[in-house]
Amino acid sequence: MSAHRYFVLNKPYNMVSQFVSTHAVNLLGNINYSFPKETHAVGRLDNRSEGLLLLTTNKKITRLLFEGAIPHKRTYLVQVNNIVSEERVQLIRDGISFRVKGGDNYQSTKCEAEIITEPGINFPAPYDITDRIDYTWLRITLTEGKYHQVRKMMAAIHHRCKRLIRVSIEDLTIGNLQPGEVKEIEEQDFFALLKIGPVPATNRFGTI
Repeated sequence: MSAHRYFVLNKPYNMVSQFVSTHAVNLLGNINYSFPKETHAVGRLDNRSEGLLLLTTNKKITRLLFEGAIPHKRTYLVQVNNIVSEERVQLIRDGISFRVKGGDNYQSTKCEAEIITEPGINFPAPYDITDRIDYTWLRITLTEGKYHQVRKMMAAIHHRCKRLIRVSIEDLTIGNLQPGEVKEIEEQDFFALLKIGPVPATNRFGTI
């Protein structure tokens, strides 16, 4: 039996994906849940983003999920200002250039993107969104994750993000978890839903 534990959190808006910080910010430790020692976030969401955040005591998960040879899909619901045209959505699908850290431009790979009429989520906006401004909801699925990539892709087609919610990684979804709610998952289900192989067993001589 594995000694590691695995969790899914619906990360609220205005919370950083860390347990410790030198800054006065809202931390994961403020969630009303007793996480075991050495729990850490796998793949961060920025302070303004919401939704699916994985947490575990297993330090190898980040490498298996985000640094492996096979890319893993991450799906986001994105609400942006104004009405998005189908032509601009196609620009996202085909890959679009945006500025990355250091001042260079990055060309995103092809991805899945579509305009949707309803986001299909059952938790409210965390801040006031005025009805006087038109908006569009998109569903975007990526297999890469540059810093603030979705926000920068939206800016590249001249639309500003109003909400950004990660709803799934591969087959592991946020489900009906409300903001701040946590669900623990069995290791076998965690690995199967994320489509990652099991961590090799080791002893003091190395991999078995």
